[in-house]
Amino acid sequence: MRKVCWGITGSGDKINEIYDMMSHLQEELDVKITVVVSKAGVQVLTWYNLWDKINKRYKNVLKESNANAPFIAGALQIGKYDLLIVAPLTANSTAKIAHGIADTLITNTVAQTLKGTTPVLLYPVDQEEGEITTTGPDGTDFMIRTRQVDLENVRRLREMRGVTILRSPTEIIEIMKKNLEWNETNQ
Repeated sequence: MRKVCWGITGSGDKINEIYDMMSHLQEELDVKITVVVSKAGVQVLTWYNLWDKINKRYKNVLKESNANAPFIAGALQIGKYDLLIVAPLTANSTAKIAHGIADTLITNTVAQTLKGTTPVLLYPVDQEEGEITTTGPDGTDFMIRTRQVDLENVRRLREMRGVTILRSPTEIIEIMKKNLEWNETNQ
């Protein structure tokens, strides 16, 4: 059975679509998914009525207590997982990863994973220039403007070895399938 670690930060942007894609991945590809949630991620999942759903669907849900606990980074770094995906990735966590700051469970997990060979997929929420529409917890759509600094940080991530940037949640299945097939043929 293939093993994937799914990191969730404190963004609600496309969180329902991401949940649906990950659920589909679990069912379609029979992938064991460990969910790692930041402190802010727990808040956001609760607001979007997904916290209980995630805890019911996935057997292994790890909630951040500090930058290295629960300890998941080592297992990712030495290849006990086939893939790390962080979706959604806040602008704050994007900036930290882009600049080598590893002071939260998610940013530390990404940093340590990149020291090994496990592929990392990231879905930064602020990667399109201009205004984008997002949906709040109550279902209301609203517009936000991306900042240049956030776009620059995403550009830095695109240049990192071992990182693939997802442009939309719909890419999760396709890219994960490709990464899992690559890992399978190269073991």
